[in-house]
Amino acid sequence: MRSNPIVFFLIVTLIIGLLDTYIYYGIKKVVRDLNPKLVIGVKIAFWLVTIIAVTGIGAIMLLRSYLPTDSATGWFHFVSGFFMLFYVPKLIFLVFNILDDLIFGIRYLWNKIKHRPQISSNAPTITRRKFLNTTGIIFAAIPFASLFYGIVKGKFDFTVRNIKIGFDNLPQSFSGIKILQISDFHLGSFVNNREEVEEAVKLVNEQYADYVVFTGDIVNNVSAEADNFKSLLQNIKAKRGKFSVLGNHDYGDYVRWNSPAEKTQNLDKLKSIQREAGFDLLLDENRSIVIDDDKIEIVGVENWGLRPFPQYGNLDKALNGTQQDTFKVLLSHDPTHWDAQVTETDIDLTLSGHTHGAQFGVEIPGWRWSPANLRYEQWGGLYNKTNKNGKKQYIYVNTGIGFIGFPGRIGMPPEITVFELYNNKDLV
Repeated sequence: MRSNPIVFFLIVTLIIGLLDTYIYYGIKKVVRDLNPKLVIGVKIAFWLVTIIAVTGIGAIMLLRSYLPTDSATGWFHFVSGFFMLFYVPKLIFLVFNILDDLIFGIRYLWNKIKHRPQISSNAPTITRRKFLNTTGIIFAAIPFASLFYGIVKGKFDFTVRNIKIGFDNLPQSFSGIKILQISDFHLGSFVNNREEVEEAVKLVNEQYADYVVFTGDIVNNVSAEADNFKSLLQNIKAKRGKFSVLGNHDYGDYVRWNSPAEKTQNLDKLKSIQREAGFDLLLDENRSIVIDDDKIEIVGVENWGLRPFPQYGNLDKALNGTQQDTFKVLLSHDPTHWDAQVTETDIDLTLSGHTHGAQFGVEIPGWRWSPANLRYEQWGGLYNKTNKNGKKQYIYVNTGIGFIGFPGRIGMPPEITVFELYNNKDLV
């Protein structure tokens, strides 16, 4: 069906039309006693939202292949944001409208069976029906306000999280070292928001980290998305060094290329951009870091995730040449890699991203939840387990700086994570 965009668009339009027609009659129950001019205004606004949504979806489906990448991304985010902003509340109102009609229908049938007079249009029952639909509008206003904030402000509410972790085997010279993690920049989504990226870089630099690591997805689809941000990436500061790995979006797998060579050229350019920005891009490689006479190892793998995500990474290759008793930090974009392979190794700390925390969640002291939990066992924050060899291992999943798909964040702010690693002796 998706192979024929016109047929798919017509089906989507029909579904939206039927849905909005039913919701419209629910809205009429609420507004019919208001000022006639106000009622007309509500009706026009209601159907204008429908027209904009359908037109936007049609433009994406029928014209996206003819638009430049930045224009297509910007238009997609506008449409997806607009659709979420209005149709999530509509669906909530829909539930109340269905409940109202069910109650009315049951009462109508019951009165028919009992041969009672039909309910008059002026009867108190109508007031109760109006109350139920009005309640639906009130409940629908809550996600509308949340979505609006998430689109306008939430996606730029950069948050610094400070994590302190102790290890038995961290060399004394490294106790107190500060590693800053950023992930999932998705620079293509910031095409009109350069100032916000500048703010994120400023926050990174204000942490004065020893090392900065980037755990993948610097772009949405193509390397050109990073062109206008090269100077900002170069401005990211670290006292001792910067390391990075690739994420699933960095390979160009979600783009139709004219040839394999064009796809390869895109990836090569993306690698060059990261290296020119001062990042040591680890492609199934490792680096030794030495302070005084002590050493730790930074290991980086190409993207490896559970299907349908690509499995380019080779962990054995990345670990080649490392020493078994050396403290190791692994950079691996997709957190599913941890349970699948990493817990079979002697890696001490894994830093991942990828999930975005679904860009939606709820967080209160001591408890944090996101729909990402439905797919990922480790979706955001710090986790640990003891492997079969008795080694305690940690993974931290950074919920990302950027956004993709839905142009907002609700209760899941963009994240900069600062780790302070200590030898457990120094934490006593």
